Amino acid sequence: MDITISQHKALPDTGRLERITNLIILLPAAADDGPWPRFAFAETLKIRARRLALKADSDAPLITDLPNKQGTRVSLGFMADDITPFRLLSLARRHAACHLEQNPRAVTLIMPGCDDALRNRMADAVCAALLAGAAPLPSYKSRKPAEKRLARIAIHGLPRRLDLKRTQAEAAGNNLARELTSLPPNELTPAAYRRRIARLAREQGWTLQFLDEKALARKGAGAFLAVSQGSPRRDAGIVHLRYTPPRGKHKRPLALVGKGICFDTGGMNLKPAKHMHGMHEDMQGSAVALGTLLTLSRLQVPFPVHCWLALAQNHIGPKAYKQNDVVTACNGTTIEVVHTDAEGRMVLADTLALAARKRPALMIDYATLTGACIYALSSRYSGACSNRPAFIDSIMRAGRDSGERVWPFPLDEDFDEALESKIADLKQCTLGGEADQILAARFLRRFVDDAPWIHIDLAAGNHKGGLAHIPTDITGFGIRFTTRLLLDEKIHA
Repeated sequence: MDITISQHKALPDTGRLERITNLIILLPAAADDGPWPRFAFAETLKIRARRLALKADSDAPLITDLPNKQGTRVSLGFMADDITPFRLLSLARRHAACHLEQNPRAVTLIMPGCDDALRNRMADAVCAALLAGAAPLPSYKSRKPAEKRLARIAIHGLPRRLDLKRTQAEAAGNNLARELTSLPPNELTPAAYRRRIARLAREQGWTLQFLDEKALARKGAGAFLAVSQGSPRRDAGIVHLRYTPPRGKHKRPLALVGKGICFDTGGMNLKPAKHMHGMHEDMQGSAVALGTLLTLSRLQVPFPVHCWLALAQNHIGPKAYKQNDVVTACNGTTIEVVHTDAEGRMVLADTLALAARKRPALMIDYATLTGACIYALSSRYSGACSNRPAFIDSIMRAGRDSGERVWPFPLDEDFDEALESKIADLKQCTLGGEADQILAARFLRRFVDDAPWIHIDLAAGNHKGGLAHIPTDITGFGIRFTTRLLLDEKIHA
């Protein structure tokens, strides 16, 4: 998808509007009951807005057509200076939707009367929503949907140029994550996934290494292999990608780690149909890690980035791992298997341990890991844990400022009591569901050594009807959050 964003100093006049099919107008909240800034058709739109009682706190824009020959489709809304990023992105999605349903070639945005700070925020939100809504996602319908035509977003009335490179890079990463997560499981097996990653690595200039099951066996990665051994195909393994910046090679890398379970049956502890449906999305953590790598590469961040993707399937079969098995991870930790549907923490254990050997400056892992996190937060937020308490405030701010909201959970040592095993170093999980999102994080903590580490449990990876600026159920949650964490909160630096 190649959508350009053009920027112009002058507002469009009535003549220019005859060539504009779709127009988004965002006004400062003060215009709600005060004077409006001057722009073409302002008086006409003011009358319509007041007739329909459009207010600054409205959850939906005014949608109308201009009385010109073009019949320009307009969406109009007011924005307060203190609007939260999440609400701003949500309103931007509604503006984008009413235009994208017409499948236009171009959408124009104007923000008359807004100050620089609000203008920057609104332009980011609207562009993010348009880029997300225009992204083509996989479809297998016999009648193909119309090709999405949006090729240009034009922003008029700018006294100074906006920097929207991050918005575009984040959209590219998010669209990649959603595209991969949308693929059906017969299309995205570990082998097929690896081929897609290899093509992307060649395009982006990343170094790629693949640790197949034989290589993992030599490294003693028994936790990962316990999960993959039930698969009829020997295509599981860990992908290791590396981005090297033009400068800054001496710096310790950032490590992004993603759970890539391409389908999860639950294994011997078989899921019922209701809970197995949609389990092709259980690889979304790896897609978010990969999408974040793409975003950071496009931004040419000045530090190295390593991306570790644990690709496998959790199958049922005569060779599948089972309850009460004891396996040994590559760091020597012995694990008693308690529930075969807790496979995500098993593949992540070895992947984190291998990533930690590279002495990263920071490790972030992403995983659709526990139902308990959804029960605790719903699918509107994702959960977080960290072995560095000093990170918590930054994690919360990054979630708030990105519009991808994250809430931290405690990681106290006494939770380990629930994971004590009589036969191994620790249990994989418990048979109860209490605080499983915390127990999973305590389990994973055993495999990160002393590396600074943040764990993201992607409870918001799928939210019915979309979330913030994302219009699809599959959200690709985590990429905007991570860029705010790294580049604004400067956690990695």
